[in-house]
Amino acid sequence: MSRDDAMQPQAQIEEIEDGERLAALDRYDILDTPQEEGFDRITRLTRRIFDVPMSTITLIDGHRQWFKSRSGVEACETPRGPALCSFAMREPQGLVLPDTLVDTRFSSNPFVLGPPHIRFYAGVPLRTPQGLSIGTLCAMDTRPRPFRDDEVETLADLSHIVMSELELRRVAMTDSLTGALSRRAFRDECGRTLALALRHRHPMSCIMLDLDHFKSVNDRHGHPVGDQVLAEMAAVCRAELRTSDAFGRVGGEEFAVLLPLSDLAAAMTVAEKLRAAIARLSVPTPDGPLRLTASFGVAALDPTVTDLDGLLRNADAALYAAKAEGRNRCVACRPAPVPPQVVRRRVLKAGQISFNGGRSVIDCTVRSLSDDGAGLKVVSSIGVPETFKLAIAADQFSRLCRIVLKTEGHLDVVFV
Repeated sequence: MSRDDAMQPQAQIEEIEDGERLAALDRYDILDTPQEEGFDRITRLTRRIFDVPMSTITLIDGHRQWFKSRSGVEACETPRGPALCSFAMREPQGLVLPDTLVDTRFSSNPFVLGPPHIRFYAGVPLRTPQGLSIGTLCAMDTRPRPFRDDEVETLADLSHIVMSELELRRVAMTDSLTGALSRRAFRDECGRTLALALRHRHPMSCIMLDLDHFKSVNDRHGHPVGDQVLAEMAAVCRAELRTSDAFGRVGGEEFAVLLPLSDLAAAMTVAEKLRAAIARLSVPTPDGPLRLTASFGVAALDPTVTDLDGLLRNADAALYAAKAEGRNRCVACRPAPVPPQVVRRRVLKAGQISFNGGRSVIDCTVRSLSDDGAGLKVVSSIGVPETFKLAIAADQFSRLCRIVLKTEGHLDVVFV
C-alpha cells in the first residue's frame, strides 16, 4: 500500500468533519453580518484581561477566516490557508504559541513575518452545543510572552460567552442599532413573500443599498457618529417605504428592501426615492453637518430566478455595477439568459478553483449548488479566468465551470 493510500481514510474523515462543521456554521447565518456590541465587548475584554494589543472572534468558512469582531486588527478577513485560527480551532484545548518564531510550524507564516506580526498567539475553539468547532476566540501580541493554564481557562470561559451570544443572535428579529430586520429575520420574511409570489405569479423585486465611503465616516468622525449615520439613514428609508415592504440590515452598511407586488420599473422608482432621501440627509457632527450618498442595485423576479438567493445575487451584482459606475446611483440588474427553472439549494461547502493545468489553485466557499451550476465566494475574483475546474472534496465532486456573473467576491458559474 502506498503512503497516499494509507493517508486517504484520514483525509476522508477530515473532509466529512469539515462538511459537518460548515453545516453548523451555516445554521447560525452569521458570516458577513454587521458588527455587534455584544461581540465587540468580548474582544475588548480579552485585550484588557490578558494585556494584549489584538483580539478577534474568528469564523472559518471554506476559503477564509472572517472576523465577527476584531479589536486592534485592521483587516476584516484574510485567506484561510495560513490563518493561525484555522489550526487553533482543530485543537481540543486550543492553541498557545508563546513565541511563533521558535515554532517551526509557524516561523515562516506570512502573518508572523508580515502584518499583523504575530509573535504570541492564544486561541480556543468556538464549539457548538454539538461539539463542532466553527472558529476561535483569540488573543495576540507582537511580542512573545508566556500564557498560564489558568489564562487558557479564562479564554475558554470567554469563548463560551461568545457561543451564548451567537445562540441569542440566531433568534433575534431586529437590528438593535437601526431598527431594521436582522439578516435572518429579513431572509425569513423574504422566503414567505417569495413563496406567495411564485404561487400566484405576482411580481416581486429586491433592492440592495450600500452607503458610499462609509469607512471614511468611521475613520474621520469615529464609530459613534458612524452609528448615528446608520440609524438616521435607516429612518429616512423606512419613511419612504410601504408597511408591506421588508427592510433589513444585511451587512455593516449594507441594507436590503423587498418589494412585493412590484416589477423592475416600480422598484427602480422606489430606489431613486431612497437615493434622493439619503442625499438630502444631513447628520450633525462636532465637525459640522455630514452629507451622505448611497449606491443601489435593483433586481426583479423573472423566469431565470426562482429562489431567494438568486434574486439577492442579482441585486448585489447590480449594486456592484452602481459602485463601479461612480456610486450615488441606481442600477437595474439585467442578467444574461440562463436555463430557466434551475433551482439551487443553499449550501456552505469548502471548494477549490483550479486553472492553468492545475498549477493555480484558489480556495472558495460554495454557497449555492444545483446539477447545472453553483454560486461561489472568493477572497477576490480578480484573475479568475472565464473557465476553470471546481472541486468539492467532501462530495468527491469535480466539474469544469464557466462564469456567467462576477462581482468583487462572488462568482456565479454554470457547469460545462
